[in-house]
Amino acid sequence: MCTAATYKTKDFYFGRTLDYEFSYGDEVTVTPRNYPFEFRVMGPMRRHYAMIGMAYVAGNVPLYYDAMNEKGLGMAGLNFVGNAHYEKRAAGKDNVAQFEFIPWVLGQCASVAEARTLLERINLIDEPFSEQLPLAQLHWLIADKDEAITVEAVREGIKIYDNPVGVMTNNPPFDQQMFALNNYMHLSPRQPENCWSVPLTAYSRGMGALGLPGDLSSQSRFVRVAYTKMHAVSGDSEMESVSQFFHILGSVDQQRGCCDVGEGKYEITLYTSCCNAQKGIYYYTTYENHQITAVDMHKEDLDGSELARYPLITGEQIRWQNG
Repeated sequence: MCTAATYKTKDFYFGRTLDYEFSYGDEVTVTPRNYPFEFRVMGPMRRHYAMIGMAYVAGNVPLYYDAMNEKGLGMAGLNFVGNAHYEKRAAGKDNVAQFEFIPWVLGQCASVAEARTLLERINLIDEPFSEQLPLAQLHWLIADKDEAITVEAVREGIKIYDNPVGVMTNNPPFDQQMFALNNYMHLSPRQPENCWSVPLTAYSRGMGALGLPGDLSSQSRFVRVAYTKMHAVSGDSEMESVSQFFHILGSVDQQRGCCDVGEGKYEITLYTSCCNAQKGIYYYTTYENHQITAVDMHKEDLDGSELARYPLITGEQIRWQNG
């Protein structure tokens, strides 16, 4: 279970949490322009936009969970179990496997508008990366500084939704998540007015948001992050913006022990990311390391052909003030 969001101050930011009970060995991975992508059906893509994101690298192939490209387009895949549906190969379509979808879009598109055009031909096929890595049931958030969309492959076909809140979680399908926001239109960062004919008192600060869901379900996380993001106030500096973005996604942090998935395992927030899509900087924290770590894609050779890989710093970093 995961949450993705966008945020805009002076620059545009894009990121997500990845919530799961174990890690595959995730790495911040920079794919330069000349790294050869070999698509299952569509063949080789020898040159493309450079990108940076979080990936599990399998046999030197970056399997991205989320990434942004050098043009400022971001994309993240989140679990969509029970609703995702992939098709067989089809003539006259761009037949792309689920694990190839992020590089397929980010390698060619500089904006959401260009992605919409590319998606007119897409057919997401039901072919896994390998026997050891079966098909992941996902849907995707694609965003730039101007707009965001949600892409879902379901039995009825490919659904593309405008995403005016710039937030996505898991189930139910996105149109149902957006409709559920109607139940919370009364929430406000201001104190509530007394509409009763008896004397009542706002006995605590924050009562304007009374009823904001606090559980870990995907629908509740969608509402909570949408509310937090749309009321968040931040300065325009990089440090203020990045800090605020981590606070927004921090509203849905999952702590070990609160989501029991059986056999002594618990779903936790393995990492939280924040990308400055205009500067090409990927920031992250991990469950055991709350210090923000950054990787700048523009400090790599973006005209190269080899992946640049950075294993996550997972140990807690504590700054001692008294020696």
